[in-house]
Amino acid sequence: MTDTTLPRHDHPIAVESDDIDFMGHVNNANYLKWVQEAVLAHWQKIAPPQAVAAHLWVALKHEITYRKPAFLDDTVIASVVVEKVQGASAFYDTVIKRGEEVLAEVKSRWCCIDADTQRPKYIARDIAALFLPEKAER
Repeated sequence: MTDTTLPRHDHPIAVESDDIDFMGHVNNANYLKWVQEAVLAHWQKIAPPQAVAAHLWVALKHEITYRKPAFLDDTVIASVVVEKVQGASAFYDTVIKRGEEVLAEVKSRWCCIDADTQRPKYIARDIAALFLPEKAER
């Protein structure tokens, strides 16, 4: 699913008791929370501080394929990459794994928002290039 030539961010996830549902595994809604945490951590790690301060992100769409359940105390990693930047949108692929086991694959679209005006804002080419070397488009 994920292009291994793109910069990847691995985000560790702690599975906590509040994540567990009546069936004894992580509730599906928590995967969305994990994706949001991982995407925002990726942005904060790679973007310069002034860009982090000037931009906010909102999710527009998530498409999740669940493969296997996660359980309390599992060691889980969400690996995120930006597949494409277009206008004010960034398209992310996130793979959530326990060891080598894929638990879920998530394709999501995020909208960049100006922190002051709270309106959509195009992602500058120099910022996009940090996430997509040689693939940035606008």
